[in-house]
Amino acid sequence: MAKNLVIVESPAKAKTIKNFLGPNYKIEASMGHVRDLPKSQLGIDIENDFEPKYITIRGKGELLAKLRKEVKKASKVYLATDPDREGEAISWHLLHSLKLEDKSTFRITFNEITKNAVKDSIKNAREIDMNLVDAQQARRLLDRVVGYKMSPVLWKKVRKGLSAGRVQSITLKLICDREHEINDFIPEEYWSLDAKLEIKETKDIFTAKFYGTLDEKIELKNQKQVQDILEELKGKTFKISQIQEKERKKKTVLPFTTSTLQQEASKKLNFTAIKTMRIAQQLYEGIEVKDEGTIGLITYLRTDSTRISDEAHNNVIEYITNNYGEAYANKTHSQEKKEGVQDAHEAIRPSYVHLSPDEIKASLSRDQYKLYNLIWRRFVSSRMMPAINIIKSVKIDSGNYRFTTALSTQLFDGFLKVYKEDEEKEDKQSISKLNDTSKLKKLEMLDEQHFTQHPPRYTEASLVKTLEENGVGRPSTYAPTIATVMARGYVSKENKQLFPSELGEIVNEMISSYFDGVIDVNFTASMEKQLDDVEVGAMEWKDVLRNFFPNFEKKVKIAEEEIEKIELKDEETDIICEKCGRNMVIKMGRYGKFLACPGFPDCRNAKPILEKVEDVLCHKCGGEILVKKTKKGRRYYGCEHNPECDFMTWNLPTTVKCDKCSAIMVDKGKKLMCSNDECKNVVSKE
Repeated sequence: MAKNLVIVESPAKAKTIKNFLGPNYKIEASMGHVRDLPKSQLGIDIENDFEPKYITIRGKGELLAKLRKEVKKASKVYLATDPDREGEAISWHLLHSLKLEDKSTFRITFNEITKNAVKDSIKNAREIDMNLVDAQQARRLLDRVVGYKMSPVLWKKVRKGLSAGRVQSITLKLICDREHEINDFIPEEYWSLDAKLEIKETKDIFTAKFYGTLDEKIELKNQKQVQDILEELKGKTFKISQIQEKERKKKTVLPFTTSTLQQEASKKLNFTAIKTMRIAQQLYEGIEVKDEGTIGLITYLRTDSTRISDEAHNNVIEYITNNYGEAYANKTHSQEKKEGVQDAHEAIRPSYVHLSPDEIKASLSRDQYKLYNLIWRRFVSSRMMPAINIIKSVKIDSGNYRFTTALSTQLFDGFLKVYKEDEEKEDKQSISKLNDTSKLKKLEMLDEQHFTQHPPRYTEASLVKTLEENGVGRPSTYAPTIATVMARGYVSKENKQLFPSELGEIVNEMISSYFDGVIDVNFTASMEKQLDDVEVGAMEWKDVLRNFFPNFEKKVKIAEEEIEKIELKDEETDIICEKCGRNMVIKMGRYGKFLACPGFPDCRNAKPILEKVEDVLCHKCGGEILVKKTKKGRRYYGCEHNPECDFMTWNLPTTVKCDKCSAIMVDKGKKLMCSNDECKNVVSKE
């Protein structure tokens, strides 16, 4: 009997599906894409209305020949690639590569790889959705045009081998812009004032924070202001003026989307975005589980929706009721679709909620268990009742001033029994016995100086959140985009924080100067909207390119003309190569400038540039201040006597000495700031 042929992307997925279909089905894998644009050329006939030139990917010829043999033996062919635009496009390319136009060919999709989902997909087989294919073609060609037209400009300006991309360039710009904000940031002084108090009746001790006067809130800006208040409070008693108790509900978290999964996995598990997606793919495609066989453990991992199916909702409510009690089950939970969300797939959730992480831990690798545990707990908690706290807010007056304190007491843990989004800070203040008649005794006043902090550098988690909030890219693009800017050497990561390298700053400055409209956040978000319109058939896919290309081409021509005038050449130095006697030149590498012999490849001598900050000496030991680089390529300034001398700063040192502690002052734009962290004196340059 002729068999039905099912083609998926990966062997792991094929192995899982094989368990659900009978002997009449042969399962084969395409190993991902089989056709693409050629790497050696643009591959788009711009003069012929942006007609793409697709070719078979190198190394796929033998695989396609094998698939064609299987096609001949099959009565029906089912294309079961992933349920998104890219998956639809892979199926379309398979249709052409395997010459399936005259064959009984069907497209099937499933959000989870379970027996019911796979069998239902065959019952509901359909034709290839060309709107989805065209949306993917528009994105692929758009990114190819931007990358293949902008990259040569970088080669002329900086060096060969660099690349620029549409979403990649915006990601780099966000990181560079944040670094500029940090460099320009001037910390401002502020103070806190706390009263350490004792409840006379119980001897319990607690702390109340300064609020202001009885009439208004006051911000404490300097030490004199604090000292004046302390002077006024001398001899004054502290008394309770108001106690309020309120019930507060802590909202249940939502199931994961691609973005929120990457963010939480970064914060909780220290996973990179690319690692999170790789492990999630493994959980989706199938894992060999003891007593269960090979099964897909989670639903599709690329989604921007928090919606779940009615069946999944009913199953998890039953699980919660049986394992935690009926009081924890939120049977009426609903979630409205947010504006701008495609909602093509469900949220990321376990395919089988009854398979708890601990139950199948032995079948999972360490990282698989960690991620599955995170997804499972998030999903189960999303259908549990809110946590309920009692908040006791207390106002305490002394003279004309007011202090406040609060205590949160949990009445019902609700979803927190399963999942905590952030570590809950325990409030150990002993004010539970505090009431309107309690007498207070002042033990001491605690005043402390603080400085405002610059905006935080992006982490992978916060960058993904920003990209999503601004509509830049889609769930499938976040991880590879971040990985690309790091692989190119434009961005480095230290202690989870993302820093632009010197090379990244140069590339960003050049692209921002010549292609400002192309890498504008709003422009890219509107481009994503156009791709969404193509997906639903509201826009012809080539119109995206027709609208974009003319203005972009003008920018490329202007950049090419001006780049030729300012092309960078290797700067010759007076440093002699000790191997061949030539004058060494300054070249640009992955992490910035370095010294190299111009006799390459005959002489391969190279070394770092020991650049000095002129006329500035270390205030700790009198040594020269050198421009240095971290291992990841980030520039900083340090003493030549390191490690014996620990002086270092991220900002450019100046010849000005601090008038308070005699340390070096560093440049902060319009102001100078003391490099001594304990001093932080700030003065105007004028």
